[in-house]
Amino acid sequence: MNRKEATRQTHQQDTLHSLGFSTRQADTLRRISMTLRRWHELECGIDGGCVERDNDGRTYWKSEHSGRRTRTADRETGALKRLENIIKSRNILRADDPLNFYIQGDPRGAALYILRPQDIPEGKDPAAYYSRGICVY
Repeated sequence: MNRKEATRQTHQQDTLHSLGFSTRQADTLRRISMTLRRWHELECGIDGGCVERDNDGRTYWKSEHSGRRTRTADRETGALKRLENIIKSRNILRADDPLNFYIQGDPRGAALYILRPQDIPEGKDPAAYYSRGICVY
């Protein structure tokens, strides 16, 4: 890790601390964001194939070369559960200032944004305003 990356991570850590997350929670949020970003890359497809989900919610790796599908671990569901638990526990401690989150499914950028109430105008769709939130990457 170079100095620029260390500075960026420290700034992100400080921002998440100011929102009421512990150091451990902030680190977990970063890992969740990286996990979801990679999952979105695999859903879009990489050189060897892509991840698919069947009607029952099971995940499969579909080989680009053979077309064969094999079961694979579902990393998305676990990451989303951990994310919901962290946000819920933070909101219990600071009920006067609840936070929410937005998952950006495009793998070209960060996957996780923490949204404060003032980030989204009343009655508007978070998908149109998520970039006003705190980007976790």
